[in-house]
Amino acid sequence: MQHINNIYRKKNVPTDVLSFPFYEDMRPGKMPCPLYRDELNLGDIFLGVEFVMKQCREESMDLHGALTVVTAHGICHLLGYRHETEEEWAEMHQRENYILNEYNRLTGRHLEPLMKRCSQDR
Repeated sequence: MQHINNIYRKKNVPTDVLSFPFYEDMRPGKMPCPLYRDELNLGDIFLGVEFVMKQCREESMDLHGALTVVTAHGICHLLGYRHETEEEWAEMHQRENYILNEYNRLTGRHLEPLMKRCSQDR
């Protein structure tokens, strides 16, 4: 993950999740209108499982829950959400919270976004 993060984001550090949207110009909250079946793809999500496992050990968190949360974060990126400004952060945090609230409702879990403010870049 550190190598991939360095190649694509120029950040030579490990990370919990990287997203590579199929539709790079998608606006937050807008669904794509694919013309062909091949375009039903939103993109790729890479999970830094080792990084997340280390965080979970350090913070006594549940691994399954943490992986679910970072997956929701990655999905938000595939849907066009960003967190480079306070406004973007608030919009993405709201969407991530919505996704996790629905997940919680269906599963009985109590997961919350792990996102920090945009000044504390992921």
